[in-house]
Amino acid sequence: MSGTIVVGVDGSEPSLKALRWAVRQAKLTGDDVGAVIGWEYPATGWAGMLPGMPPEFEPEQLAWQILDEALDKTLEADVAAVVERRVVSGPAAQVLLDASEGASLLVVGDRGYSGFKAALLGSVSLHVTQHAKCPVVVVRGEIAEH
Repeated sequence: MSGTIVVGVDGSEPSLKALRWAVRQAKLTGDDVGAVIGWEYPATGWAGMLPGMPPEFEPEQLAWQILDEALDKTLEADVAAVVERRVVSGPAAQVLLDASEGASLLVVGDRGYSGFKAALLGSVSLHVTQHAKCPVVVVRGEIAEH
């Protein structure tokens, strides 16, 4: 994916900030943008003591919906239309590491929907900064609009 900025999007506000940052950076560098979300089947009840997932539950479909809504509400329609969208089965950190193989840059928010609020970085952003094979930008705080 040389010439591509990969951005992790899970629908959280930090991931939307990362998406906006990645798009602005791509305008400066001429890179393409690839938005990626990972999904997994949630763990069901331990030893059958809790109810499992309803049979109509489709986590991949839900991930597509989250990704599409995030791009459509965050970006102008013409920009959103050219962002490559990928929904991949697997843990978020590993999905992003795999997607960023050979990329120009990997961009993530400082935390997603899961995470301890007092931590400086979420588990995914911390993991990718330690293991990515390309430069990583962790977008924190407010993003200035220019």
